[in-house]
Amino acid sequence: MRRRLLAATAAVLIGTAACSAAETSSKPGPGTAASPSPSATPITGPYVAVGDSYTSGLKIPPQNGSPLGCGRSGVNYPSLVARQLGLQGFTDVSCSGARTGDLTSAQRTDNGVNPPQLDALGPATRLVTVGIGGNDAGFLDVLGRCALENVRYNLIGGNSDAPCRSYYTTGAGRGEVQRKVQDTGERLTTALGEVKRRSPQARILLIGYPALLPQDPARCAKTLGDGIAAADIGFVAEQEQQLNAMLRQRAEAAGATFVDTYASSTGHDMCEAEGTRWIEPLSGTGGLAPMHPNAQGQQGMAEAVLTSLRQRH
Repeated sequence: MRRRLLAATAAVLIGTAACSAAETSSKPGPGTAASPSPSATPITGPYVAVGDSYTSGLKIPPQNGSPLGCGRSGVNYPSLVARQLGLQGFTDVSCSGARTGDLTSAQRTDNGVNPPQLDALGPATRLVTVGIGGNDAGFLDVLGRCALENVRYNLIGGNSDAPCRSYYTTGAGRGEVQRKVQDTGERLTTALGEVKRRSPQARILLIGYPALLPQDPARCAKTLGDGIAAADIGFVAEQEQQLNAMLRQRAEAAGATFVDTYASSTGHDMCEAEGTRWIEPLSGTGGLAPMHPNAQGQQGMAEAVLTSLRQRH
């Protein structure tokens, strides 16, 4: 009996050691790269970037590309992504002020005409980033309206300490933002379908907008001054989140990938100190575009795109 027990114990120990050895040999050791998944596909070009000023990198040096009126920067997020991945065949046709209609029609700028952006696509294109929709939805117009309503409130008074929210929810602008966002979504769906038709083998990424304002109004009192009522800062932030939610929904419906730049930019909004903020304040600094990403913001957006690509890799 003792001999049988010893033999059985030895068999178990040998089997356990064999399994452990097999498991260890199947794992990469220190300094050893893991074998790529059979389903993994390399990130390749040609890569085409389309979009508005948040893509082009308006007023961020060095400014290059043609036409100059598009405000393309050599360190905008498409350029950084292409450089980081070592992609061959990179084309940036983004342009400041672009709307979804400018993807298929020529756009006039203060300095030259930008051809229809989707004309840069072709059957060989393997990666497309699309950063557009904010101008269609009139997001920056909301900021302007909030400033105007705040001035009106300070001059003649009113029944609300959030005059901009009142304007868009119960006043003359009631439902305006929602209508614009809905219309923008429909045009975006058409545009994404056209991207897929022209470049059926391409990975399509729809890029969201970074956080312009914080959720806490107190953090923006100094930056915005008397420009926007403190109670309206949260309202503006809500409108941007609604815009990004629409972009996510349209991307998923079209089979594209939505890239969230809002989450990673939280804490880097225009009300943060220089060196921390990714978005320039209303006054702008160093000749940079107000309420637009600076070089750090473009770097942050590039990281969000690269993270998304690696997750799909």
